[in-house]
Amino acid sequence: MLRGMSKYAGEQVLVVPRALLEEIGMFEGIRTVGLENAVVRLLDPANHFFMDRALAEEDSSHKQLIPYCVFRCGDRILHYTRGKSGGESRLHAKISVGVGGHVNPVDTGGGKTGPDAYHAAVTREIEEELDLPEEHEHRIIALLNDESNPVGQVHLGIVHLVELKSDAVSSREDALADLGFMALTDLNGDRFEDLETWSRFCIRHLAQKDV
Repeated sequence: MLRGMSKYAGEQVLVVPRALLEEIGMFEGIRTVGLENAVVRLLDPANHFFMDRALAEEDSSHKQLIPYCVFRCGDRILHYTRGKSGGESRLHAKISVGVGGHVNPVDTGGGKTGPDAYHAAVTREIEEELDLPEEHEHRIIALLNDESNPVGQVHLGIVHLVELKSDAVSSREDALADLGFMALTDLNGDRFEDLETWSRFCIRHLAQKDV
């Protein structure tokens, strides 16, 4: 039995072939160049399909697409500590600034495909994990890739930035522990080493760019 197979039994997740990412242009960290065209290709139904998650977690020839939503209120960023009830044990106890998860077949309800199914997944993940005090809009600001560890090798992040007017945000899941806002300068300073890898890339990008 493959590692994690029983844990993910029955779950189907959206993947793209690694070869597609190589055609678009392999990169490490944050990518913003050619972003719109890259997202169009990744979300084209002809270029992705659902795979058993247990297999996908062991198959670096495919990348699981992960919406990774960063919430900003003024100059502060929403953050939390990944609890043990979270789905990815390799990230437990790390501080994260990203909310999101896998795209699943449930997101194709009503005949949705491609971008429509993907954005349905973004909305579902946000509503499952957070209680927000207001309507919110999110925009895609980058792609995120990290080949330095086993988690990153089988995932590809699509980074969304969500601007909030109020910080009255609460968690709906135990996996999001110690939820709160912290100044971007602090996350990029004293707390930087406590961040999970993807969050480090995002914080550095937000700190250095006028996003």
